[in-house]
Amino acid sequence: MIAYVTVGADDIARAKRFYAAFLPALGYGLEEGPEGLSYVLPVEPGQSPVQPDFYVKPTFDGRPASAGNGAMIAFEARSQKQVRDLHAAALAAGGSDEGQPGFRASYGPHFYVGYLRDPQGNKIALFSSDPNEPGRDG
Repeated sequence: MIAYVTVGADDIARAKRFYAAFLPALGYGLEEGPEGLSYVLPVEPGQSPVQPDFYVKPTFDGRPASAGNGAMIAFEARSQKQVRDLHAAALAAGGSDEGQPGFRASYGPHFYVGYLRDPQGNKIALFSSDPNEPGRDG
């Protein structure tokens, strides 16, 4: 199980605007501190933490942050409509489009996905794969 994912950011305020456009709608709460942004899923009393956490931090070594070539972080949405809505919100909050929401021929018939880049260039996917919603071929 993945416990957490961290991306670097040179401009934390800009990154916060981008991630605040969609992570709260997916259930993530923000804990902000001098070390950056920590997005965590809520934990019910008596339950173990829900994984993974998502962190946006300045780089540890002080050099400029950079996006990993081939690296991508995917967040699951509740519906195809939520994918569309959150993709649009993230674009309006400073992201750039890497692929409009829709079905892709190379994925399963219910995998509905939109791709973005955050302000630092990290690739983000927002997807839904609910078999109760219309599929690519239906």
